[in-house]
Amino acid sequence: MKKVRSLVVSSLLLISANTQPALAAEEEKAAFTLDEVVVTAPAVSDPLTVETDPRSPRQPVPAADGGGYLKSIPGFSVVRQGGTGGDPVFRGLGGTRLNVLLDGTYQFGACPGRMDPTTSYVFPETYSKITVLKGPETVKYGGGNVAGTVLFERETERFDQPGVRVNSSVLFGSKGRDDELLDVTAGDAKGYVRIIKTRSHADDYTDGSGNKVHSFYTRQSLTGIFGWTPDANTLYEFTADTSDAEAAYGGRSMDGPQFDRNDYSFKFSKQNLSPVISNLEFKAYHNYVDHVMDNYSLRPAGMTPMAMEVDRTTNGARLAADLILGKSTTATIGLDYQKNEHASRMAMAMTGTPVYSTGMVRDLTFTNYGVFSEFKHQLNNNSRLLAGLRIDSLDVKNEKTAAEDHNRTYGAFLRYEYNHPNAPVTSYIGIGHAQRPADYWERRTNFYLSPEKNTQLDTGLIYRSGKLNTSLAVFYADINDFILFKNANSSAKTAENVDASLYGGEIDVAYSLNKNWTATASLAYVHGNNDSDHKPLAQIPPLEGTLGLKYNHEKVEAGLLWRGVQAQTRYDLNSGSEIGYDLGASGGFGILSANVAYKAGKEVTVAAGVDNIFDKNYAEFISRSGASIPALGIASSFRVNEPGRTIWVKASYKY
Repeated sequence: MKKVRSLVVSSLLLISANTQPALAAEEEKAAFTLDEVVVTAPAVSDPLTVETDPRSPRQPVPAADGGGYLKSIPGFSVVRQGGTGGDPVFRGLGGTRLNVLLDGTYQFGACPGRMDPTTSYVFPETYSKITVLKGPETVKYGGGNVAGTVLFERETERFDQPGVRVNSSVLFGSKGRDDELLDVTAGDAKGYVRIIKTRSHADDYTDGSGNKVHSFYTRQSLTGIFGWTPDANTLYEFTADTSDAEAAYGGRSMDGPQFDRNDYSFKFSKQNLSPVISNLEFKAYHNYVDHVMDNYSLRPAGMTPMAMEVDRTTNGARLAADLILGKSTTATIGLDYQKNEHASRMAMAMTGTPVYSTGMVRDLTFTNYGVFSEFKHQLNNNSRLLAGLRIDSLDVKNEKTAAEDHNRTYGAFLRYEYNHPNAPVTSYIGIGHAQRPADYWERRTNFYLSPEKNTQLDTGLIYRSGKLNTSLAVFYADINDFILFKNANSSAKTAENVDASLYGGEIDVAYSLNKNWTATASLAYVHGNNDSDHKPLAQIPPLEGTLGLKYNHEKVEAGLLWRGVQAQTRYDLNSGSEIGYDLGASGGFGILSANVAYKAGKEVTVAAGVDNIFDKNYAEFISRSGASIPALGIASSFRVNEPGRTIWVKASYKY
């Protein structure tokens, strides 16, 4: 706590030394936003908030899932497993420390080795917006947000009169990369029907040394959305999401020949119910994933063919009300419910295709009830207070052993924001607390673990002017009972509670050199300590930065992007998390990429780029080790190397 008090004092001094406001009017804020066609590093929009449009072309060209899109946001890393299915990490924390919601619902992966993190089921261009809420300073989207919250949000715009909207895109790239999207909405003032179809494919890529990486995949999805809008204040909406995929994993001894998903949700929203209730929203959902992994479908069969099928069913509901409690105070109050059940079965054979001898056997069941309230109070024209409180009650049952556990956890935050009166600056300081019970992956190793308890200080500022747009975010996290895997590469693997601390932050800058040229830069750093064992905390990425130069003239935009990553020498060998474990030190690297975009008309945009221009051979510090596949001529590697030079072109049509 002495560290926290010291940092609070330092942060208050920082804020008092920069006392100037962001302009309050929405039209003035809009004037500060760069009109980007090709996105290289999304900027902070509000305190502790980053928003990005997944439908915009970006560089480097991301993987076709949610993790690839998050990687472009400062502070994020992605654990490479193959061509898709990367596991996102924010400020060195991933897994269930990072809440990920898909259109307001929870979708948990089923694989015990995390072949299918939540983001692997995301088809990004089917969403309207990706929002990142840093740290534990929100309570509205579930508990346990030790690292933060990621919202993949889908919004269907209402119709004032009968009409049709079309959004489509196609992307082609090196090594057989081929993505297609068709999004069609038809409706009138009383409702709408929306159909979204996607497909994405890629062959094995090669690294900078020309070595093939076992990484091909094919993914496709179909979404149907049916909305009824009987009046301007009411919405009934039903959504059905289905998808399937297969993916090869260079960082595994098995592949994923099946990733099936069936999700259903219902939403009711009513605005302006009374002078106090500005909006009432109810959402219920049923999400199901069925995943198969084996060592023979997508690679030559090994000595002992084996397979494992796992599934996970998640049912949940949320009721929330937005309240107007006075001229200066608003609030959101609500409750939520979630139950998820995991099951599995295995098959093995000496030769031939293994046959399952049993049906699916349920192992762990989680049932959670939560209640929350979040408030915003305007102190005066330039300052405001935000606060929240959350309580969760979780019951866990091991269906095989009948062991049971119960955790009651809490979340809370308090933040002060200040718009400085003489300049376009917003500064803020806040403290948040989040508690996270052990999840499925951790309880498989140690069923009885204490919940993690993170108390975190966040401070920073946002500056928006005609030429300069910048933000700075700094944090210090004190985590008691941090869940750490040890001896993760051996049969003696354990999961234990330790005390840990992290500090660091992110900065991004965009400066308009003139009406055509803009320079950008970003920097992200995190330092983690295992305070109990007096060691570096495992799975902490090194210092990372980007430099960009963009040219924009009428219908043409072009840019260069350099990404530099420092060597990482702080590690804890064979310790880590459910995502992975430290393999050892890593070297630094720098990657240069270039892009160009042409707006052929109001409806059509064409973009192209070259990533890793100089064909650099490199791997990220947080990565899986590469498995050997002798029959394919693939040798083992210390880490799974990233793609070498990649050429791509994307065309988008929106009507």
